[in-house]
Amino acid sequence: MTHPDRTAGDARLRLSAALDRLGAVFRGMTAHPDESNCECHWGSAEDLALLKVPDAELDPDLLKRTWQAVDWTYKAAMLRRILPQFATALAAGRIEPFFGMEEAGRVFHRAGWQQWPADQAAAVREFLDAWWERTLTDPDPAVPAYQVLALTAEASGTPTPWLRTWERHTHPTADRHLAQVVDQWESELLRDELPWDTWHDKEATRTELVAWLLRHAPARLRSHGAPDELLHRIRLLGLTEPDRWDDPHWPGF
Repeated sequence: MTHPDRTAGDARLRLSAALDRLGAVFRGMTAHPDESNCECHWGSAEDLALLKVPDAELDPDLLKRTWQAVDWTYKAAMLRRILPQFATALAAGRIEPFFGMEEAGRVFHRAGWQQWPADQAAAVREFLDAWWERTLTDPDPAVPAYQVLALTAEASGTPTPWLRTWERHTHPTADRHLAQVVDQWESELLRDELPWDTWHDKEATRTELVAWLLRHAPARLRSHGAPDELLHRIRLLGLTEPDRWDDPHWPGF
C-alpha cells in the first residue's frame, strides 16, 4: 500500500517541479507569425499581437478565448505559447470549460504534443503525470479526479496509463476518489455510454473503463467500508442490459 501522507507531499512537490519545467522548456515561445483569427468572434488585433510576444502574461479572459478556439492554423505553436500559464491554471482549477474538462484535453490532442521534440513532449507528459498523481493524493483536489481522468485520456488518446497509476495508489484518498467516479458516472456506464465526449474510440475506451472498475473497484471500496448498495451498482456494470433490467436493484436511469 502507498503511504498517503508521504505520497501527498511528494506529489505536491512533483507537480510544482513539473510546472517549473514547463516554464523553462517553453520560455520564449510565441504564436506563429502568420497566425490569425476573426476579430468579430475571437478577439482584437491587439490580443493576437500579444500572443506573438514571448512570455507576456495573458489576462484570464484572453487565455480562455485562446485555448477554447479550435480554428487556429498553427495549433502546436499556439499551445506552446500559452502552455506554462494554461497548465498552471488547469492544476489550480481556474479553467472552466463549457461542458467538461475533456475539452481542455483536446487542446493537447489537437496540438499533437506527443510528436513534439523529445524535451517538449517529456515536459508535457511529466506535467500530466504529476497533476494526475497530485489529484489522486489530494483529499480535496482543485479539479475532481473523474474530470482529470477524462482530460488526460483525451490528451493522450487512451485511459490506460492513467488507470495504471490509479492501481498503484491504494490509499484511502485514492479510493474515495474511486467511489466518487462510480457516483458520477454510473448512470452513463449503465446505459453503455462513455461518461465524457471523446474524439477517440468511444466503445474501446468505455469497455476498458468498465473492465477496470469491475476488476479493481469492489475490493478497494469494500476494504474501506463502502456500502453494499455501491458495490452492487458496480456489479451491475458487468451485466448485459437485459440482465440489468431483470435485477431487482436496477436503478432504471
